This record gives sequence, C-alpha cells and structure tokens, in this order.
Amino acid sequence: MFSEQDLNKIVNEISENYANEELFYMKEGHQMPDRNCIVHIIMGLREITFPGYFDKEHLGENMPQFFLGHKLTSLYRELYTQIQSALLQQGKCSVNEIEIREQTDKICSAFFAKFPKIQNMILKDVQAAFDGDPAARSKEEIIFCYPGLLAVFIYRFAHELYVMKVPFIPRIMTEYAHAHTGIDINPGATIGEYFFIDHGTGVVIGETTSIGNYVKVYQGVTLGALSTRSGQLLRDVKRHPTIEDNVTIYSNSSILGGETVIGKGSVIGGNAFITESIPAGSRVSVKDQDITITEKRKKKNGLFE
Repeated sequence: MFSEQDLNKIVNEISENYANEELFYMKEGHQMPDRNCIVHIIMGLREITFPGYFDKEHLGENMPQFFLGHKLTSLYRELYTQIQSALLQQGKCSVNEIEIREQTDKICSAFFAKFPKIQNMILKDVQAAFDGDPAARSKEEIIFCYPGLLAVFIYRFAHELYVMKVPFIPRIMTEYAHAHTGIDINPGATIGEYFFIDHGTGVVIGETTSIGNYVKVYQGVTLGALSTRSGQLLRDVKRHPTIEDNVTIYSNSSILGGETVIGKGSVIGGNAFITESIPAGSRVSVKDQDITITEKRKKKNGLFE
C-alpha cells in the first residue's frame, strides 16, 4: 500500500496537473454528455424506425399513435439534456445559459421534424442491401442482422446533428457504431440514397467524403485523406474523395484526397490505391500481382525430401 507521504505527493502532483490544464476545467453544473444515455437514444431511434423489431412491447403494431407519442416525447427529453450538456461544455464560461436552452430546443425540434425523411432514407438503404446481396434472404434479416445497415442507420441520425453543429454527440454516436461493427463513418461525410456496405469490417469514410446515390462499398475500403500532417490547418478543407452515383468499390481499396473524384458508374477493383480522379464509366483493376505457390514436400521414411 501507499505510504502516507507517497500518497500525498502523488495527489498533490495530479492536482497541479488539474489546475494547470484547461482541458480539466469543468464549470459547476456543467458536464460532458452521457455516453450510456446517447446509446439509449440510438436504441430508441431504432425502435421508432423499425417498429416491432427492437421494442419488447410491440406497441407499434397495436397502438402506433400512443407508441410514437410516448417514445418521441421521451427521446426528446433525453436528447435535449444531452445536447444542452454538450453546448454548455463547448462554450464553458462564455455562454448564456438561457440562450443555450433556446438553442437546444430549436435543435431538438428540427431534428425530430426530419425524422420521417431520415427514416425513408434508411428504408432505401435496406432496399439497396437486399438488391445488392444475393445472400440476403429477406429485408427483415438485413434490418435485424446486418452490421453495415446498423452503421449507416446511426450515421444518418448523427449526420443531422453534425449539420446542426451539435458538439460531441454525433461523434459519440458513430464511434458506438464503429466499436460494434468495425465500420468507421465520420458524421460529417455526405452520403446519398440507396447506400450499401457489404460485410463492412474495416471500412473508413472520412469527414469531407461526398458519396452519391446507389453506391456499394465492400469491406476494408478507405475513403481517406492524402495527408493530415498540417493538422488543424486542414479543418474545413475538403480532404476526402468524391464518389459519384452508381459506383462500386471492392474490398481493401483506398481512395484518397479531396480533389479525387470517382466518376459515375465506375467500378473499382479490390486492392486498388487511387489518388487521382477516375472518369465516369471506368473499370479499375490491379494487375500482375505475383502469386507464389509452393507444394508441400512429401515425407519419405518419416523425413521430408
């Protein structure tokens, strides 16, 4: 165990770090958003989006108006609390708490007003997955089981909060999806309709990526930046590629750079590394990869030849 002298020394040194570092400053009454509560909000949004799949009571089948009214009111209150905490913490001392409450109310109202539109987008993503995956037996299977759909579902709601400049919460949401699916979609990315991530593990989609409609992406794909060595100087600069409509990108391909555009209808083969724009209708493939096959040596009298 610590000696009293050692313990006091460690406590004093850590306390000095707290006092000297602005990151640790927390105004009385302020706190960071609650991750567990945000996950609960995600689950609530999923229950409303897909009634009967994830809610235990199945009230959406028998009493849809009661179910929706109750769930929306409850989620509004939870989201309000978390957004208010995020805005207060972002502003720290220089905030007017009355203005923050008014801003939070406007954000929550605008967010839930967009719910029907977001839901329709997600249903198109379900259709894209069903149309694009011959292994899918039903849309129900996709809704209930597919990690790609879960990641895109969470992204769609997180993106709306990102556009409204809500701090912390959009990234908490997409990092929850990242942890559970292996799919890393920055909430700032812009993704069109009928988007499908097949398998999905290892997919990375950067903040300023722009993706059109009817795009299909396989596992291990990176839509990233060429370099981030300039750090914060690159904030608000387009660093990630543009993927136009009807593009398919096969596994483990990397497409990098804010000026890189993959033209409409192109197909990018597996393991491609692309840093320049590709014309519409192109077929990109990697050729002449060396493959060496060595036959296992046979045993003779118990020894390898």
